[in-house]
Amino acid sequence: MRNQWLMLAACFWVLFMLMVASKFIPLTFRDKDSYSIKSRPMTWSAVAQARKLPVAEANVETLKPTGKVLEDTAHKPQIQIDRMELLRNVCRNASLSNLTHTTVSKFVLDRIFVSDKHKILFCQTPKVGNTQWKKVLIFLNGHFPSINKIPEHLVHDNEKNGIPRLSSFSKPEIQERLNSYFKFLIVRDPFERLISAFKDKFIINPRFEPWYKHDIAPAIIRKYRKNHTETRGLQFEDFVRYLGDPHRRQLDLQFGEHIIHWVSYVELCAPCEINYSVVGHHETLEADALYILKEAGIDHLVSYPTIPPGITLYNRTKVQSYFSSISKRDIRRLYARFKGDFKLFGYQEPDFLLN
Repeated sequence: MRNQWLMLAACFWVLFMLMVASKFIPLTFRDKDSYSIKSRPMTWSAVAQARKLPVAEANVETLKPTGKVLEDTAHKPQIQIDRMELLRNVCRNASLSNLTHTTVSKFVLDRIFVSDKHKILFCQTPKVGNTQWKKVLIFLNGHFPSINKIPEHLVHDNEKNGIPRLSSFSKPEIQERLNSYFKFLIVRDPFERLISAFKDKFIINPRFEPWYKHDIAPAIIRKYRKNHTETRGLQFEDFVRYLGDPHRRQLDLQFGEHIIHWVSYVELCAPCEINYSVVGHHETLEADALYILKEAGIDHLVSYPTIPPGITLYNRTKVQSYFSSISKRDIRRLYARFKGDFKLFGYQEPDFLLN
């Protein structure tokens, strides 16, 4: 009997010890499904507190306008990563600062169109598909059932197209939008863009803007053509000589905002001062347009207008043809003016024209 009592007491002692020990088993060994409250992921506020940083400092570069965290760079196309890295590196290059930096003046703010509804800023770069992007913003405002229904004349009527410019806001409102909205611009080979501007404004002139032929062209001819005659109309040689003149400022002021069609990307959009989300290239616009719409969070609402086959391809033969009669001196002066655009956006120096 005594042995039985001893055995029973030992069993009770073992059970008691197991109950006590269970109180000290680490949580990591418990079944996670047994928690009544599931653990939640850290928010950006929590991350900032853990690092002892203000919230704004922790997430300035990582938030979309909606406040959602952007995809990791590993999920971005490599070409987009490379473009933004190049842009930042060139902006930091002190030897190029006079070619790549500008002030964010009213002239720059006038070039930036705003969609408050979708928190988008688009910097206008004429002769680089600018018309189609403005149509996208007009459509997003909800005034037309489709992009194809938007009248062509309305797109460029900045008083009636319903797209506000960033310059129309107060300074605090401007800063808030620059800090938080999705921002993008489109670029193309700088010399090919100048050829397009020359053809569009002085040869074809499809929008019937008479001031280019009757006011601007004669003024350029008088100043930059050697014999000062106007019998042939403005020639590309006259145009290049004017653009490459470092002392053309007075003439630019006379022409007013009409010069935006051949002003550099640096002067138009201040890419070293404004932290753009995406820089698209005209030469890869088919892919870049899809990427921009997705990153802006509007790809489910609108599609970029159909691009005619081959229209975005760089045409070296055309460039060579237009510059064939231009002196090396004038080409070098022209390149010197637009060198910042070439460097910032990865366009090759046109050695085939300069040498």
